[in-house]
Amino acid sequence: MSTSTQPKRLGFFSRVLDQADAATRYHLVAEQILHAEAFGFDSAWVAQHHFNGEEGGLPAPLVLLAGLANHTSRIRLGTGVITLPMENAIRVAEDTAVLDILLNGRLEVGFGTGGTPQAFLPFGLDSLDRGPIYGKHLTTVRDAWAGREFAGGNRLYPTAPHLLDHVWQATFSVGGGIRAGQDGDGLMLSRTQPRPPETPDAELWDLQNPIIDAYLEALPEGRAPRILGSRSLFVADDRQEALRFAEIGLRRSVERFTASGFKIAGTTTSELIKAFDVHVGTPEDVIQSLSKDTAVSRTTDLVFQVHSVDPPHDYILRSLELIAKEVAPALGWVAPTSLHGERRFATA
Repeated sequence: MSTSTQPKRLGFFSRVLDQADAATRYHLVAEQILHAEAFGFDSAWVAQHHFNGEEGGLPAPLVLLAGLANHTSRIRLGTGVITLPMENAIRVAEDTAVLDILLNGRLEVGFGTGGTPQAFLPFGLDSLDRGPIYGKHLTTVRDAWAGREFAGGNRLYPTAPHLLDHVWQATFSVGGGIRAGQDGDGLMLSRTQPRPPETPDAELWDLQNPIIDAYLEALPEGRAPRILGSRSLFVADDRQEALRFAEIGLRRSVERFTASGFKIAGTTTSELIKAFDVHVGTPEDVIQSLSKDTAVSRTTDLVFQVHSVDPPHDYILRSLELIAKEVAPALGWVAPTSLHGERRFATA
């Protein structure tokens, strides 16, 4: 089943993992987002991770996006994702409502059930309980945005009923796809996901096409599908240079995974590229590899990240340019008719 014949939207995603201290990381990701806007990207997304800076460097995504409000004008800014079970749902509703006003209605809100089990413990939670907590918190956020009354006759201020149309749910499972579809939300698909033991060599799209099928089947009649396909993509002018950075970054990722008790199949650069579901090389190389991805062809939103390659900052900026100029147009994206040219983030 197809989704839409409309042009795809193009996004940039970051886990905020530049090889630097936190302050520098936040400065660099801000510059990367501004660069993406300058080259026509429709959206930019940041992830939330608690405690482990090597997994993701940003515990407070709404704070960072608020800092970009006066530096951006067109690009939509989103969370990919807020780990909702760990949050106070009313505070999430308040913060997102205020942030959306600061962004003049440019906020997209992605939610997920959470990350590693040990990250739940400081919040007084057991990760095994994250599913029911997620559902309860999501209902509370929706009710608050809609202006429904809470205990004591309280209602959210400011209300934000329009944000109900800008919710995205991240999932690895068919069940999660059904939930997102039934709720009429956007579906967020990951850049990679674990393979079932019975099919260790399955392609990523083999796992994600059934999720898309379930989502579309569950979507209420008349509700337009929103399917975000995130993919790891590093584009460079020279293939060997791209592969050199891929080897450095992917081997660094292998070390982290191994230290956490996981086993990564393969040792060569090409084997690691496959194991981490990475598309790397020249524009021609990545267009060819992405064209094989049948799940990508069904998305409404193409969202690219440089993880787990994580090349130096200047190479990320160049990769964004090559994506906008060559890769994304070949995959169905149409650039805006007028762009404001290259910008660099400047602090006061």
